[in-house]
Amino acid sequence: MSIAKPKQTQRTRINKAIFAREVRLIDPEGNQLGIVPLNEALEKAAGFGQDLVEISPNAKPPVCKIMDYGRYKYEQTKKQQEAKKKQSTTQVKEIKVRPKTGDHDLQVKIGHIKRFLDKKDKVKVTVMFRGREITLSDLGRDVLERIYEQTEDMAVLEQPPKFEGRTMVMVLAPR
Repeated sequence: MSIAKPKQTQRTRINKAIFAREVRLIDPEGNQLGIVPLNEALEKAAGFGQDLVEISPNAKPPVCKIMDYGRYKYEQTKKQQEAKKKQSTTQVKEIKVRPKTGDHDLQVKIGHIKRFLDKKDKVKVTVMFRGREITLSDLGRDVLERIYEQTEDMAVLEQPPKFEGRTMVMVLAPR
């Protein structure tokens, strides 16, 4: 069984699809021609050999511009594609350590954190406590502070260390 997608409604009304009796008209050069009846606006658009496009449908009266609609649509899609290219996505990477993690292991984890920060990703550093280790919360806080001190040049402390159940969490963001 296939699910039918709902048809996408055309948001921009053009020519005969405009419902208003009168519109605020703008010519192709961007000059305002004032408020005119719809049929007169359609005639002027035909005189220019272009379309009458409703720019601002919610205005009283609606604002319409005489333009080449195909070109306008093309430029809109180009703008959207350009905005999509410039949009950056940041991921949250997680590094887990224990309160009694050895120095060398901690240095390896810090190397990973630095690599993630170089790639402009946020890093969630988690200290996990098992069993009676929960009494070593000071040790866990010290581990997180050491990690922050060694990554301070490239990271900003977005969320200071805090407890979430049996784990202590700190979030670092790239500078």
